[in-house]
Amino acid sequence: MRVVSGELGGRKLVSPDGTSTRPTTDRAREAIFNALGSAGLLDGALVADLFAGTGAVGIEAISRGAAHCTFVERDRNALRALEENIDTLDLGDRSRIMRSDAMQAAVTLDVDIVFADPPYDFGAWDEFLAGVRADFVVAESGRALGERDGWTVTRSKRYGRAWVSFLERDAK
Repeated sequence: MRVVSGELGGRKLVSPDGTSTRPTTDRAREAIFNALGSAGLLDGALVADLFAGTGAVGIEAISRGAAHCTFVERDRNALRALEENIDTLDLGDRSRIMRSDAMQAAVTLDVDIVFADPPYDFGAWDEFLAGVRADFVVAESGRALGERDGWTVTRSKRYGRAWVSFLERDAK
């Protein structure tokens, strides 16, 4: 696994042994960040990588111009890999790691973009989105996410087993 593009492009990332994490593929990350870059949403943005795992998505965001990323993960093995990736890439001044439940952390983070990559069997999207404070969410899931109360799906595409959806909060 590697950083796809940007200032850290090509740098290797470590991941924990086993199957407890499911890193977002290079292909999906490239598509996500090309779309965000084209829309001008990433430059200088404050982002959160929830259910962060190795941190590949948040690290890609920083590499492509985000000012800061808060990584939220609770799995001990994933946290070790995440910490090693942040240290190896010298991103300590542009990131924060929270050992926490992503659902609980989501309601406390004031960021521009939330990246959410929970386990594919995650069934609490409505509850999760109700608590998110950001107005833009990039969600990776095991199935396409339809419209949600208070949110509009602006993009949804399948990459292998994963569906990536862009959700924008409806104007109030």
